[in-house]
Amino acid sequence: MSTPSEPESGPSEPGLIEIVGERRRLINLGYRMLGSLAEAEDAVQESYTRWYAMPRPQQEAIASPAAWLTTVATRICLDLLGSARARRERYVGTWIPEPLPDRTEWAGGLAGGADPADWVTLDESVNMAFLVVLEAMTPAERVTFILHDVFRYPFAEVAEIVGRTPAACRQLASSARRRLRAAQAPPVPTAGQAGLVRDFKEAWQAGDIKALVGLLDPDATMIADGGGLAGAVRRPVEGGERIAQYLIHMAGRTRELTLLERTVNGRPGLVAQHAGVTVTVAAFGVAHGRVDRIWVVRNPEKLRSWAAR
Repeated sequence: MSTPSEPESGPSEPGLIEIVGERRRLINLGYRMLGSLAEAEDAVQESYTRWYAMPRPQQEAIASPAAWLTTVATRICLDLLGSARARRERYVGTWIPEPLPDRTEWAGGLAGGADPADWVTLDESVNMAFLVVLEAMTPAERVTFILHDVFRYPFAEVAEIVGRTPAACRQLASSARRRLRAAQAPPVPTAGQAGLVRDFKEAWQAGDIKALVGLLDPDATMIADGGGLAGAVRRPVEGGERIAQYLIHMAGRTRELTLLERTVNGRPGLVAQHAGVTVTVAAFGVAHGRVDRIWVVRNPEKLRSWAAR
């Protein structure tokens, strides 16, 4: 993705430092709203393009360039979310949010923070389970909830950004919270999940189906996303025993894969590499000491952030 074009007028441009400094926050905002780093980058790029396309007097008339960029980026995200349903219907297989690495783990990360994935702050608002629940919300619920509950914008400001009344925004955020409470399992300490994922990896590598079944919740679900560009099961695999059998079968077909424990969206996960190239990223949901959800991303377009890792 390209970065915003630098203004030709030099450092005297109104709010230049503030404008350039907003990019990190806007990418964080866009990724949570869209679940796609590529789309978040596009939304932010379009926001900057619109800013630099304005005549200087119009720029100078804007009291807060940061607020202006936030409003424009959010409305672009709302438009993208509004068309997402149709795009998902054309998508081959199940659509899963784009997984992100934790750059602090990698010695080979891109220098100078040039990788936009490095700009996304990894916290509980980007773990895969959270993003999947956001996908089930209406665009207005999702955007309002992220602005208010995640980024702490007052409802009065949220209302101005999304074009609704503060009361309507409160209702949207409340509805979003109910969805989250109904879907989210109790939080699991990172260390506990890391140990469980490590045991899962070792059992998978050993071909120990009994151990895998013991680590999986009997009602666990595994969902894969190949996007039609990589082999992946197109329907959810349900039940601990079926998932274990499927994983052992796949391991037998792809013996040259290397499994690595890595942070995926701020939580312990697994990465599969072939000849040093990341071909699969798996995120895990854990409840009551067992794995109850596995999200497997194999679409290479969603693994670009892992290419240099």
